[in-house]
Amino acid sequence: MENYKTMAPSEIRNLIRNQEITGPTAGMSKGFTQANLVILKKEHAFDFLLFCQRNPKPCPLLDVTEAGSFTPVKIANGADIRKDIPKYRIYKDGKYTNEVTDITEYWEDDMVGFLLGCSFTFETPLLAAGIPIRHIEEKCNVPMYKTNIPCEKAGVFEGPTVVSMRPMSHADAIRAVQITSRFPSVHGAPIHIGDPSQIGITDITKPDFGDAVTIKDGEVPVFWACGVTPQAVAMQSKPSIMITHAPGCMFISDVKDETLSVL
Repeated sequence: MENYKTMAPSEIRNLIRNQEITGPTAGMSKGFTQANLVILKKEHAFDFLLFCQRNPKPCPLLDVTEAGSFTPVKIANGADIRKDIPKYRIYKDGKYTNEVTDITEYWEDDMVGFLLGCSFTFETPLLAAGIPIRHIEEKCNVPMYKTNIPCEKAGVFEGPTVVSMRPMSHADAIRAVQITSRFPSVHGAPIHIGDPSQIGITDITKPDFGDAVTIKDGEVPVFWACGVTPQAVAMQSKPSIMITHAPGCMFISDVKDETLSVL
């Protein structure tokens, strides 16, 4: 893992394409932006684009491919979104059907790829500020939860906001708000701090996606809007097919984190 931190994004993508990396990408290619993925057929692409525009906290758009193209337009030269993510999830008619390491056989000529900002991006400045990231310390996936916060509907797409959680001291939580608010393209500031039940989470030890992490005495859970939201939306909206990244298994772009900071 230490070597992965300093590798160039193209090197990491090559290892992923060769299936030498098949798990979560947190901490890899330190300083470069990671992205969530959603792939839909063209008939649903406009509705989803509108959904992203109406829900920029969970679905901040970084790039959209041309219909039928599997190459990002702006954020990664020569990349292939069918092969360059460690694990993908397939949803058909709202049901999660499979998890695979390559989606070439599922690709259709009218598909459109959406790359959305990921909170792994702002973990680099958090770490640089001396704020510990528990799932990196514990070498597991970030915990993610469905909430009772509804997304704004757009066309066929609707559903609950999903959040990622990082436990912190109260002082670190305040600093984390200041730091992540500078990165609206990767979810920005937290949407909730403290009591999980206020946003519909009944058991913090049982995330809907990812892994549970230790919450130490004196720490508070801090919740950010999460790019896994489209997977919860797929289950509710039931498009004929939606292909996504598996939670925590992201696309690593050639874009440097610092270019997404607004301050």
